[in-house]
Amino acid sequence: MRVKLDYGKSGLEVTVPDQNLVGILGLRPQPPLPDADAAVARSLEAPLGCPPLCQIARGRRDACVVVCDITRPVPNPVILKPLLRLLEEAGIARERITILVATGIHRPNEGAELEGILGPQIPHEYRVVNHFARDLESHRLLGTSHTGAPIYVDERYCRADLKVVVGLVEPHFMAGFSGGRKLICPGISALETVRAFHATHLLEHPAADTGVVERNPVHAMALEVARAAGVDFSVNVTIDEERRLTGVFAGALEAAWEAGVAHAREAATASIDAPVDVVVTSSAGYPLDATYYQAVKGMVGALPIVKPGGTVILAARLSEGIGSAEFTRLLLESDDLEALMARIRQPEHFVIDQWEVVELAKALAKAAVLCYTEGLDADTLRRLYVTPIASVEAGIASALERHGPNARLAVIPKGPYVMPTLRGA
Repeated sequence: MRVKLDYGKSGLEVTVPDQNLVGILGLRPQPPLPDADAAVARSLEAPLGCPPLCQIARGRRDACVVVCDITRPVPNPVILKPLLRLLEEAGIARERITILVATGIHRPNEGAELEGILGPQIPHEYRVVNHFARDLESHRLLGTSHTGAPIYVDERYCRADLKVVVGLVEPHFMAGFSGGRKLICPGISALETVRAFHATHLLEHPAADTGVVERNPVHAMALEVARAAGVDFSVNVTIDEERRLTGVFAGALEAAWEAGVAHAREAATASIDAPVDVVVTSSAGYPLDATYYQAVKGMVGALPIVKPGGTVILAARLSEGIGSAEFTRLLLESDDLEALMARIRQPEHFVIDQWEVVELAKALAKAAVLCYTEGLDADTLRRLYVTPIASVEAGIASALERHGPNARLAVIPKGPYVMPTLRGA
């Protein structure tokens, strides 16, 4: 059977053997909103858990609107145009509205990328700025978390009279789901706070997993920081496979996010009867498969349905290489993953992006990972602890040699956007 995986910007068609295929796990069909503009307008006028945005905004001297960076495919123009119009109609002058890009510790987004995030007009009509996590002086200390971690949040947000966040709710391999509170932490938090958010002991907690909210310490940390920073109004959306709006959930931070989570969970959950020997998956295509750092999400996303000792075959474009300089050095300077993890577990050890090594180790502890990419050579892939393959089909052939001709195989074309589960689990 021919199956198209999300890969880069154009996708990748692969052939999988019918006799081994037990399931193609995808998103449940969710009809796109027939009138997205009207749906957004209604959500702003009749929000969950708080008054309409126009009432909240009235009398405020200025506003900060936080949006996701390039790694989240949020259809911002359809959300921001009516939202910004309401702010101006409520009396907040355009020059007093700041759009803050929640980069977390990712690189800033400039030029064409800003137009990709916000559309061609908004970057030229409003003040748009990037968050810089490593500049501690540009953050405000709001106290400490219940674990003693410092809570530093971008000063431009903290001093705003009206605080708004706009995000996308989708499965997240550490925090359960994205959106809502994650716009604040790690989105606009200082590195010192992000370090605590990504602490190894939190990531290795069994509840720090895709789709899990209850008892998830990563989610709890993000929510604690968001509560400390304050959010006056939030907009969360869900999207379909074509990245069209399927739901808009606006209002109070927690009420709106929880409504979005319920909708996203229904759409993203896909089940099979029993674990499989081989999972063929992706990292959801561009922009999530632009770096190896982001591509780890595809590996981890397959774990719920692969047998211990099974094989995960990952297709990721990796057009921008491995990731940050720190993440790259961390992986390439060590040839022993167990020794590297032992160092990372030491409380005094800290390197930016080391948390993704923790997630990589989770995947490799359960399954062998074979990787097809055009972005990195075979020697580099081996140094990243995965096995290079010339094609997905070659990877399948290798996996069948390992697991036998009757091995069970599943495909997750959209990778981490899907939450694979076992029926009855």
